[in-house]
Amino acid sequence: MSKTASPALFELVKSLTKSEKRYFKIYASRHTIGEKNNGIRIFDFIDKQDKFNEEELFDFFKGEAFLNQFPITKNRLYDQIISSLDAFHSSKSQLAQLYKMLHSIEILYEKGLYDHALRELKKAKKLAKKHNKLAILLQITNEEKKIIETQGSQNSKTDEHNKHDLEVTELVKQYKLHHDVWMLKNKLFIQLNKSGQARSQSDIEAFEEIYNTFKVLDKPKDLTFENQYLIYHFESAYAFAVLKHEKSLEVLKQNLQHFKDHKNKIKNYPNQYFSILTNIIHLESKKGNTKIIHNHLNELKAFPSQLKSNLTVDLKIKLFSSINSIELKILNHEGNFQKATALAPIISEGITKYSEELTPFRKAYLAFNISIAFFGNEDFSESLKWINLILNDKELDQKDDIISFSHLLNLLIHFELKNTKLLPYAIKNTKRFLSKRKRTYKFETLFLKQLSKISNAQSQYEIEDLLLNVDDEIRALKEDPFESVAFDYFDFHVWLISKVKNKPFQLVKREIYLSKSA
Repeated sequence: MSKTASPALFELVKSLTKSEKRYFKIYASRHTIGEKNNGIRIFDFIDKQDKFNEEELFDFFKGEAFLNQFPITKNRLYDQIISSLDAFHSSKSQLAQLYKMLHSIEILYEKGLYDHALRELKKAKKLAKKHNKLAILLQITNEEKKIIETQGSQNSKTDEHNKHDLEVTELVKQYKLHHDVWMLKNKLFIQLNKSGQARSQSDIEAFEEIYNTFKVLDKPKDLTFENQYLIYHFESAYAFAVLKHEKSLEVLKQNLQHFKDHKNKIKNYPNQYFSILTNIIHLESKKGNTKIIHNHLNELKAFPSQLKSNLTVDLKIKLFSSINSIELKILNHEGNFQKATALAPIISEGITKYSEELTPFRKAYLAFNISIAFFGNEDFSESLKWINLILNDKELDQKDDIISFSHLLNLLIHFELKNTKLLPYAIKNTKRFLSKRKRTYKFETLFLKQLSKISNAQSQYEIEDLLLNVDDEIRALKEDPFESVAFDYFDFHVWLISKVKNKPFQLVKREIYLSKSA
């Protein structure tokens, strides 16, 4: 057997919690009749493996008859684990309960027990409405049509038909709105992740084109909870994309209040809730509202314990990424680089643990900010190691924003390491990279031009003179809405000031932060 055989079964087994594993064994033993339970034996062997290796399994079970048809045995075991998970989680999942009720309605209908089916249908409809399951509600109304049609017009009343018609019309409107806003939101985020916030008027126009489509959507008067959330989410993201940070923050706060007005929804939509918090923290940090930032960060950190049994693996991954990204960003903003670098082992372990599940962009964002932390702590070799994780990641070719600023930070690291022979080549390579991706904005152009001059300078006095002359230009770019985006990634201006004053970057960053907080 090849070691490259599909690892799907291994991955599924390793994803199970202790409770799920225990339940599977009970479930499997009940569903095996008249034969030795090979499934449980294979399950136990795979569970003990640290790495996927099918050859080890074949060696261990050598001579066993089931190995002759192992692909069938393996698929059967995989399906059995899925079935046990379905049974284990059925009582916890509203969706599972609703599908079970739909199946019951279908069975009762086929038996001719139409009144029984209607009673079950009313219960299903009530549950689906409570949890805003629009797609299921549409399926329920289809079942309702079948029963009405089968029972015949003599048992139906005109007002009931009209009520049913209005209900379905409203459901379709809500479902259509959710689909349309979701599609536009995705289109906006594809553009935002690819190129970042607007850096030119043409970028603004690209985002406005998406927003103009959103504005003319048919929106029902009374929105479902989820649709209202989605509209706020889209509007705050659009405002952020076009550099209207105050407006973005205002809408984010409205969305946060929307959740707090429906507290029972927080556990149902945990991903959405904590993404609102992280986005508020990001924008409040731009304003320097330290108290608000730390209050929200503490709420984020307490979030896992509040969710308890609702804390899924997917949510653990997102919380790991979001909490560490936000904390790094805050500590770097405060110039507290020593404390920020202390997060490196946790982040390194998490990236390794969730290497397959974390998106390339999330990994890159974590790596970029930990690189800044080591840069500020004057551990330039470690800073370079983290920035190289981004530059060597082929999956990030389209993530222009994060990878472009990684190239610029890479140049500063080489400058600080005094890699004078390598620096001219690195500058030339970066110019080529930015030019190919049409990212030769004012800031990048000025940065590369001046760094080229600095790298060719013959003395420290000449370097200081060059830096001093460019200070006014950098200040002007920092005030330019389109160019100021660059400083959200790394405060190049503070680095410049530290060089002119011949002081450590960390010290200058800390002084500026404390003066603004005073």
